[in-house]
Amino acid sequence: MPAKDPITTSVSYDDGVAVLVVSGEIDLATIPAFEGAIADALTQRPTALIVDMSAVDFLASAGLQALVATHEKVSGTAGFAVVADGPATSRPIELTGLNQILSLHASLHDAKAAVMGDPPR
Repeated sequence: MPAKDPITTSVSYDDGVAVLVVSGEIDLATIPAFEGAIADALTQRPTALIVDMSAVDFLASAGLQALVATHEKVSGTAGFAVVADGPATSRPIELTGLNQILSLHASLHDAKAAVMGDPPR
């Protein structure tokens, strides 16, 4: 049986919003693939980028740095939100205080509402 990929990514577009779904582990070994997927998602010049990390099992500091770098790169031209609900993802973001900088949401629905300017339900 082949080894499981340490990271998988897929991008979809919905009303000009790019949704990057990431699963697996984000660490030094997978950060080039993660950053590459972010860059690919931004090539279409979306009005917003949502990184959905609901299926991420491990988020290393390199992943946190990539999220901050993406936030700095797109803010001003596009919305940016992160979906992180599990302890593997939301906990490191909150412990480092990045939840004060990043738009952090528990679900993709909430993140879409935030970047599209819809009032929360």
